[in-house]
Amino acid sequence: MPRKPKANNAQSSSPWDTEVRLLAWLATCVSVISFLFYFQRGQVLLYGDAVAHINIARRVFDSKTPGLLQLGTVWLPLPHLLMIPFLISNKMWQQGVGGSIPSMVAYVFGVVGMFRLVRSALSRDVEPDIASRVAAWTAAIVYAANPNLIYLQSTAMGEAIYLALFVWSIAYLTEAVKGNAKALTKCGWCVAAACLTRYDGWFLAAAIAAAVVVLSALPGLRPGPPSANFPGTRANAAKFVLIAAAAPLLWLAYNAIVYRNPLEFANGPYSAKAIERRSQVSGNPGHPGTGNPVLAGRYFLKSAEANVADNEWLQRAWVLLTLAAATAAAFTALRTGTETRPLPAWPLLFLLVPLPFYALSVAYGGVPIFVPVWWPFSHYNVRYGLQLLPAFAAALAILAHLAVCNENWKPRLRLLCVLALFGLVFISYASIWRASPISLNEALVNMRFRKQFETQLAGWLQKLPSDSTLLMYTGDHVGALEQAGIPLNHVINEGNHRTWKQPDDPNGLWEHALADPAKYVDYVVAVEGDAVWQAVQDHHLQALVEIHTTGQARAIVYRAR
Repeated sequence: MPRKPKANNAQSSSPWDTEVRLLAWLATCVSVISFLFYFQRGQVLLYGDAVAHINIARRVFDSKTPGLLQLGTVWLPLPHLLMIPFLISNKMWQQGVGGSIPSMVAYVFGVVGMFRLVRSALSRDVEPDIASRVAAWTAAIVYAANPNLIYLQSTAMGEAIYLALFVWSIAYLTEAVKGNAKALTKCGWCVAAACLTRYDGWFLAAAIAAAVVVLSALPGLRPGPPSANFPGTRANAAKFVLIAAAAPLLWLAYNAIVYRNPLEFANGPYSAKAIERRSQVSGNPGHPGTGNPVLAGRYFLKSAEANVADNEWLQRAWVLLTLAAATAAAFTALRTGTETRPLPAWPLLFLLVPLPFYALSVAYGGVPIFVPVWWPFSHYNVRYGLQLLPAFAAALAILAHLAVCNENWKPRLRLLCVLALFGLVFISYASIWRASPISLNEALVNMRFRKQFETQLAGWLQKLPSDSTLLMYTGDHVGALEQAGIPLNHVINEGNHRTWKQPDDPNGLWEHALADPAKYVDYVVAVEGDAVWQAVQDHHLQALVEIHTTGQARAIVYRAR
């Protein structure tokens, strides 16, 4: 009886086979245990951005003017939309648990995606060989065990969500290169979701779309073995481009309709550029790397190093090994046995896309990155360096694959090389745990005084009658309302007006309340310098309490009526 022919590489082992299921369970255990650890220590809501994300999602249904327009601008909407179902519970809102759940789920999917990406990229046959399996487990462990990612996935920050979409985008692209037409469409959807999560995704979409279009238009340029059946017909390429471009176009249209400016997120009053311009007016010369993409790239790379090791020599080792692996992936000269056919490992190079993106963002986009070992010797956006973690993980996986496949070496030497790579990972991550993850330190440094202020303010707000209405600018200290458990629909804030009325809305609830607080609210919370503070100076309201904390502007709670 003739043998049944093997399936195409595109139809390789099931995406949820025994190894993947085991890995998913292990990642779930790491995710839950680490969340409980940080939750018990009160470190889930340290980041001001995490608090802001939770409350942006909450105000979509809990507001004086609820609706999708409460998503605002600057921050992309997908993470907030994913949080909404888990924030309906007041307890999950106050404790921050509802914002952590999407990050935790994304962490597990990111670990599985890292495994599948490397196993697919380095496998020749339908069933993965031992070398590709070793490489896949190496990549998954390096990714999953990173202390900074473990901390961030326990919070409402968007890094874990974006990284999962980033990794799966490249994983599906790799499978498309090996002949799976459906994978190219899936890649497009993952890229579109990434574009609605972080602006990094826009750069990624442009890079992948350019590669797909070129490979579809010029089949002779396709790398890989001649038998590779890349489904890059013009129709497939057009479909991919349309899906990937839909998300950025949707966001541009949203900003154009709601804010009368399609680039409101990039040049509006709350954008990074506007914030930097305001700081320069106050005498700040600008952050390191401004106007200098080379220096900006160095700061980003240094932040990436700080996310994988605390020791300078270990950091350099990671970079050197990544360069060596990138060279191997670029030339795709990875061997299996006596065969010399190249593997289609070149899609792994897209994992390096964050480097040019952040070099340009820091240089020209008003995005600062401060690392503690370089001027100005502080912590700010150091977590952005985590975007290179998939590249580091894939690099060590490629080197492990090369070591296992090298038949010129004795088995003992191959084993020693793989163990040496794991030794580097163990020592590096141990150095981070000993010094504390730099992403956690960043939150502790930047939120210390704000946390004290919001805790004091929340204590006073809790003493007000439960049915009270407030007037408050929530852009800076919405965490006080969250801690106090005051529903956002009891608060008139800057989001309660029609944003398409520029420069302000004469009939907006926010503007009316600023003009006559006593008519609309029971109490007013004014922080020195904000819009409410400026508005109430001429109303002679009764001050109930004045709050002073180190490093924060003073706040006054007034009785309005």
